[in-house]
Amino acid sequence: MLGRLWRPLVLALALISSASAADLPTTKSPQPQTSTPSCFSSLWDYMKSSVRDCPLRYGPFTLYGTLDGGYGYEEWGTRVGTYADKPNYAIQRNSGDTHWLWSANALSTSTVGIRLSQKIGEDWEIVGAVEAGFNPYTLRLVNGPQSQADNNPYTASKQRTAFDSARAGTWDNGQGFVGLSNPTYGTLTFGRTTLLSMSGLSAYDPVASVAFSQLGFTALYATFGASPTSRINTAFTYRLTYQGFRVAAQAQVGGYDQDNAASEEYQAQIGTDFKGFSFDAIVGYAKNALTFQSFGGATTPVGYNPYSIVRATAMNTGGVELLGRYEWEKFKFYVGYIHSISVNPSNPYYPNGLSTIAEGISVPPGFVTVNAYTVPRVLDTVWTGLRYAVWSNLDLAAGVYSESQSNFLAAPAVCTGSGSATSSTRCAGGRWSYSFLADYRPIPRVSLFAGLLVSTVYGGVASAFEHTQNIAPTAGLRIRF
Repeated sequence: MLGRLWRPLVLALALISSASAADLPTTKSPQPQTSTPSCFSSLWDYMKSSVRDCPLRYGPFTLYGTLDGGYGYEEWGTRVGTYADKPNYAIQRNSGDTHWLWSANALSTSTVGIRLSQKIGEDWEIVGAVEAGFNPYTLRLVNGPQSQADNNPYTASKQRTAFDSARAGTWDNGQGFVGLSNPTYGTLTFGRTTLLSMSGLSAYDPVASVAFSQLGFTALYATFGASPTSRINTAFTYRLTYQGFRVAAQAQVGGYDQDNAASEEYQAQIGTDFKGFSFDAIVGYAKNALTFQSFGGATTPVGYNPYSIVRATAMNTGGVELLGRYEWEKFKFYVGYIHSISVNPSNPYYPNGLSTIAEGISVPPGFVTVNAYTVPRVLDTVWTGLRYAVWSNLDLAAGVYSESQSNFLAAPAVCTGSGSATSSTRCAGGRWSYSFLADYRPIPRVSLFAGLLVSTVYGGVASAFEHTQNIAPTAGLRIRF
């Protein structure tokens, strides 16, 4: 319960701070009236304006959001789960149906949020944000653990989409933080915040999106192996830019009781821009990190509602993320590498089970796996690609992504078979994909897009998959306000 009280406390602090700041005197002169037509004079004028030039602002608060919907085809996919945010754009274990379908959140997750920005002096500012991600077709807040629990009664061939996500059905499933910012001293925030390794990745992904990028489809890589840790509920995050360099640090306060997916988590970042080049390096570590899985048709424990429980795997995980980009005329070239290692958790005892990051979803006693990484799992991910600005409002992008997993099957067991018949998910294997995207912006708030993702799994990663490749073309529309 304490963990859930943090979020209203953060929002209340933002409201109180902004209200106090609004009473401060100012020495600035009133701005003169102009005859420029308001961007709110008609819907068309509003749509032609940019989010930056015409925000939905009242006092220090700005309402913002994204609606992303489309239609696509899956060579091998499945129906979208009620609490899931997307279809199986990339091949998944339960991808067994060929179909056309409404495809949500292809370019980016649909969100609605409120941003706080209140000056309290010449250079100081109170900043904050509360944001929720949702499925625009089901109108449900994204809830990863619930999507897993909904599949408990069903084997893979009968399941809907479900994802091991840090979004857990709350009004701040995206973020919810407040802090202070100064152009000289940097920005310090506290609250629910995206990992540095997650937020920094999009600037170095040539096809940055959910439907067309292996990196955007899953948080596995950016979290160094534990997707639910991609957002920390109780994080102090500090960012500073100085003379062309940027540094950042992030530390979690509290553990599972604050609805975090790890008992401890830390990250640090350094980066720079010069002569068209951009580089960033990010390191991270999570102690007793949790991932969540469906029972997948297996017998659930007596006395528990099968739609309110999941299984869990605990681990210590960490890694490094190396990112590079070069801009030349209308081209942007990208390259990246993520190296992560997962080992057994520091805490091997969960006699009472545990709660998850989602309200009402728990892990029963005896269903926390603590020995999955007796042999450490090494995961290496590399990618490259480019983006070309045909016009100022039309981009073409292409990317190639590759994941390589080490053999972490403990002796005396040995790996046999190949593809879907590989004997264990702990055998060496991987995933590779390539993608294309065309993004056209006829007016500032609207994107019309079309693209293709081809994804393939092999070896241990493909174990027990119904199919090992998916071809998923998708087209759609995104509106920002």
